[in-house]
Amino acid sequence: MSEKASFRSNGGVRGWYGRQPAWVQWIVIAIALVLAFLLPYAGDIPLIGPQIVTEGIDWPSALFNMSYYVLLALGLNVVVGYAGLLDLGYVGFFAVGAYGTALLTSPDSVLYADTGWKWLMAVPVALALTMVAGLILGWPTLRLRGDYLAIVTLGFAEIIRIFATSTTTLRGDRGFASIPHPPGTWNGEPIFGVTDAVPYFWLGLVVIILVILGVRNLDRSRVGRSWLAIREDEEAAEIMGVRTIKYKLWAFAIGAFIGGLGGVLFAGEQGFINSQTFVLQFSILVLAGVVMGGSGNMAGAILGGALISYIPDRLRGISLGDTDLYEYRFALFGLVIIIIMVLRPQGLIPSRRRAMELKDREKEVAPQ
Repeated sequence: MSEKASFRSNGGVRGWYGRQPAWVQWIVIAIALVLAFLLPYAGDIPLIGPQIVTEGIDWPSALFNMSYYVLLALGLNVVVGYAGLLDLGYVGFFAVGAYGTALLTSPDSVLYADTGWKWLMAVPVALALTMVAGLILGWPTLRLRGDYLAIVTLGFAEIIRIFATSTTTLRGDRGFASIPHPPGTWNGEPIFGVTDAVPYFWLGLVVIILVILGVRNLDRSRVGRSWLAIREDEEAAEIMGVRTIKYKLWAFAIGAFIGGLGGVLFAGEQGFINSQTFVLQFSILVLAGVVMGGSGNMAGAILGGALISYIPDRLRGISLGDTDLYEYRFALFGLVIIIIMVLRPQGLIPSRRRAMELKDREKEVAPQ
């Protein structure tokens, strides 16, 4: 057997990494983290840099966009990938996090005279609101599955959007302006300003790392095993003593918390939000990213979340003749998804369990 075939048979990169001693794994992680923090300077690399950096939007801003899309993909992966609950209204949690921040910090808010909080003070309150929203959505849908659950979650997102559009408190299309940025100064200048998006990307990257550590620990705990049992067969899990109601609510609350983190970061960087930001298309896009990257696997969710942000941003400013490719970003993105789903239905970086399930199904339907 050739070295290449042996490498593939042993699980590829993940298999190689798993066989290494702990100190080698820590070195690999450290190198990956350093490279991630150096991404804003990728454009300075000869030959490679100009091919990957965006043109119509500055590269650090594109990286920050990727960071909150990755957060949303990680949160939705908890709900869809781990617990097997099809959620089409995930943008609602993103909106609750952003609006919670705006209501407490923006001068346009009716609460500003009573609160007038800074961004950091509003973060825990906004995140608590998103977790409550997750429980509010999760409790009535405990007995729903599949398409029925998807329809209810879809309605939740639309209720949030319509409520934000039609109520004077949430200001509809006028939105909230002057939302404060995250705190911090360096040499008398604010770290998080309006001209440089690199600190925002670094902040988003730190939050992503913390979320990965938290979700990884949950996945390897009793909670993660309960989610797996619910995803595979909820009735069997309940018969075996798994408290399905409790752990489904856990999934909704934790997924909402991570989505709210994305909304809080988005509001703090943009400084302005309105109801047109949180359209249904956003939820569908994030779900497509999770499925495309590999549902049930954090690495796959990270890759999928990054791609659904990077591909449209990379098309900005690129023209084919007189045609601006950015206008056809969703058509091109849809084509990419179709190709990936045909050639690799388990996703780009699938979970081992999901890949094994698909192989078993292929054997079952293969002609004898």
